[in-house]
Amino acid sequence: MLDKLSSAAPASVAAVPKDDPAKIKDAAKQFEALLIGQMLKSMRDSEGGWLGTGGDESSSSAMEYAQESFAQALAARGGLGLADIVAKGFEKPE
Repeated sequence: MLDKLSSAAPASVAAVPKDDPAKIKDAAKQFEALLIGQMLKSMRDSEGGWLGTGGDESSSSAMEYAQESFAQALAARGGLGLADIVAKGFEKPE
């Protein structure tokens, strides 16, 4: 049964190896963005809002979106360097 499912997969999916370096790097960047976003959320939650201002639901939603966007942008441009470390950990030794 598993053979039938794998043969039904599109050729483009089957052609990409599981340990594709580009996919690993992308996943590592996504992980770093998630980690940065969680750090920002933790900082905001511990202070009752940015700069201790508190806020309502709409400003909270806007700040969550801004934090997520900032974390994605930061990770895409190298971030804290964690994505490179994680990706190197998955490289096969030659």
